[in-house]
Amino acid sequence: MKNRLLPKKAVIPLAIVTANAMIIHAIYSLIISPADDLQGDAVRLLYVHVPAAWLAYVSFGVTTICSILYLIPKTRNRAYDLLAGASARAGVIFCGLTLLLGALWGKPIWGVFWTWDARVTATAVLFFLYVGYLAIRSISPTEQAKKRNAWFALFAFIDVPIVHFSVNWWRTLHQEATVLNPNLKAEISGTMATSLWAGVIAFSFLYVLMVDRQFHRDSILEQNALNDLDSQINERIKQAEQLSGAPK
Repeated sequence: MKNRLLPKKAVIPLAIVTANAMIIHAIYSLIISPADDLQGDAVRLLYVHVPAAWLAYVSFGVTTICSILYLIPKTRNRAYDLLAGASARAGVIFCGLTLLLGALWGKPIWGVFWTWDARVTATAVLFFLYVGYLAIRSISPTEQAKKRNAWFALFAFIDVPIVHFSVNWWRTLHQEATVLNPNLKAEISGTMATSLWAGVIAFSFLYVLMVDRQFHRDSILEQNALNDLDSQINERIKQAEQLSGAPK
């Protein structure tokens, strides 16, 4: 099995594209896009907060799909398990960034860094669910453990639609979805929309780089662990053969 998702020669060009996308996003978010009439300059935090939340959804979605594929005997492959873990790690970073920026935005808008709002609380639960998922992945590398990890990933993903639709299901302080709303009508336009989409594109490139790097690292670590295990087994076999052949 290959230990990379991307061809090695594609990593540096993608990193350059990602850096340029980040710069363009920063220029639009901080300079070109105007302050909001109600939120003022605090709206600029949302140009990172929202893309981070979307990429958290994508990350956990990829983890879920890979977990399903790993649980199906006909499609079970070590690569799906590794990709599930790599994507979940990226998702935890994006989800943590979402919570941090939400708190920084909440202070000037709501007057507090934290409130037990349905969307905020569900997002915090999502973050800790996937932190727990990453923790149990480190317990054991056996196939049975990997199946257990996959089932836990499916359970954790239940919270994703709860997070997204919480603003529609309950009365919350959090504003309703601006783009992915029930009416499927974006309530943002002009340079503000450009800033938002520039963030989504830049973070998408960053996500691919992060997952490729983590997949590569985890693949090497797992292969080294398997090689060490094989060496230990062979050493034990040699010791057993020497003992069995020793004079009594």
